[in-house]
Amino acid sequence: MSALDYLAFDCDNHYYEAVDAFTRHVPKAMQPRCVQWAEIEGRKHHVVGGKLARAVVNPTWNPIAKPGAMYEYFRGNPHGRNPLEMLRDREPLPAHYVDRDARVAVIEQQGLEGVWLFPTLGVLYEELLKHDTEALTTLVRAFNRWLEEDWGCNYKGKIFAAPYLSLADVDTACSELEWALGQGARVVVMRPAPAWTAQGPRSPADVLFDPFWARAAEAGITVVVHAGDSGYTTHGYTRDGFASGFGGANNYKPSVKSFLIERAAYDFLITLSYERLFERHPNLRIASVENGSEFLPDLFRKLEQSKNRMPGYYKEDPSDLFRCNVWINPFWEDDVNEVVGLMGADRVIFGSDWPHIEGMPQPLDYLQDVAHFDAATKCKILRDNGRELNTLRPV
Repeated sequence: MSALDYLAFDCDNHYYEAVDAFTRHVPKAMQPRCVQWAEIEGRKHHVVGGKLARAVVNPTWNPIAKPGAMYEYFRGNPHGRNPLEMLRDREPLPAHYVDRDARVAVIEQQGLEGVWLFPTLGVLYEELLKHDTEALTTLVRAFNRWLEEDWGCNYKGKIFAAPYLSLADVDTACSELEWALGQGARVVVMRPAPAWTAQGPRSPADVLFDPFWARAAEAGITVVVHAGDSGYTTHGYTRDGFASGFGGANNYKPSVKSFLIERAAYDFLITLSYERLFERHPNLRIASVENGSEFLPDLFRKLEQSKNRMPGYYKEDPSDLFRCNVWINPFWEDDVNEVVGLMGADRVIFGSDWPHIEGMPQPLDYLQDVAHFDAATKCKILRDNGRELNTLRPV
């Protein structure tokens, strides 16, 4: 396959958190309510809110499974391998997973113009702290200060690390957004879930949060909704709880748990439309990253149904507004033709999920999936749409 004659922009890269990412800036008195380290049977684990977290097997990351280890599995597992075998090939933690200068060199080697950089564990711990708003907001602020120190919200025009935001406390969300803008951030990230406030859960589109959405729209910064632990239940069909592994050889079977990421994104995104968030804040830009796209046909059907059943409720067509205000990063194994057909080529963004096991072995392995598009469409998906979202669009 011939190389591109331009550099692609990857809207879904990840770092692996440093050992003190969740503790460096948390006051010692608050650490028992936030995150601590514990050693159990010779292995180190995080204790979050006083409870053992098992989101990943080894939160020290060393050794680490290689990028795209599960690539064949998500391509349909053509060789019929047990996915547990795919995870056995590990390597010492590479410097570019934890060091920004080493990462810049790799970004250049990979033929990328720049990347959005997201947490690995940082999108998982809000769920575990949602009943302690003070602990959650303390951790969010501390985690973002670590992020700026180790990665930078805007580093050398190559790395655009996304501060993590929570709507659990609207004042903190606004102040963290203001701080992020002051650091030159081009993107911020949150999980697709209701906001668990001190008064209980609220829709993310509740007018309570309008000060945050208004400032994001005014600044023209992109708000990414990224897959994480959204607290979804399997209703007893399988064991609840977020984990990145397969649960061991005795739990290797298909499960409705695999639908939870897309269910969470679907609910979050359609709620923004149902509650007319985009009518109130027309300059708002929402990017859905690593949430998949197979929910889109049904989402548009539901929006059309609600428009027809409730004449006069919407001031503007909700489907049109969705396509205006939302960008979709499909899973790389999704049908990108369907996404382009539903959203338009201007609203589809490329993200490799590198270097995670379920991502691409190399970011530009995605070229085979867009090779059939004309040059203009391909360039929009691989570079131009990401560039646009990475540029502030103030009112």
